[in-house]
Amino acid sequence: MATAQALRLVVVTPERTQLDETVESLRFPLYDGEIGILPGRLPLIGRLGVGELVATLPGGQTTRLFIDGGFVQVNRGVVTLLTARALPPESISLESARQQLDVALAKKARSPVELSMKDAETQRARKMVAIARQN
Repeated sequence: MATAQALRLVVVTPERTQLDETVESLRFPLYDGEIGILPGRLPLIGRLGVGELVATLPGGQTTRLFIDGGFVQVNRGVVTLLTARALPPESISLESARQQLDVALAKKARSPVELSMKDAETQRARKMVAIARQN
């Protein structure tokens, strides 16, 4: 159970529990923007976006992960993120991310559905490039 001064962060992917730690605060992407969570947050359920999760650990250190969509639940001091992928920034190759961006930009969209898929792939690749550059 989390204390009044901390939150428990649990990040789950289809393969495994990626992270289960006590944190002081965190911020991450929702599908329509970014949100920050502090202790005492009221319950919340939301749809995750694509981008970077930054968690501040006790002592001021931070943990960062690339988050690839999914869902979040905040309840009683526990923040649970269910996501397709959660990658540490050091595991993201800048060259590979740039190649993914080039492929996404080169795709031809012939329908609204294909255009939506192209936009999502482009956004995902751009976020990965940005995170890889920070590393």
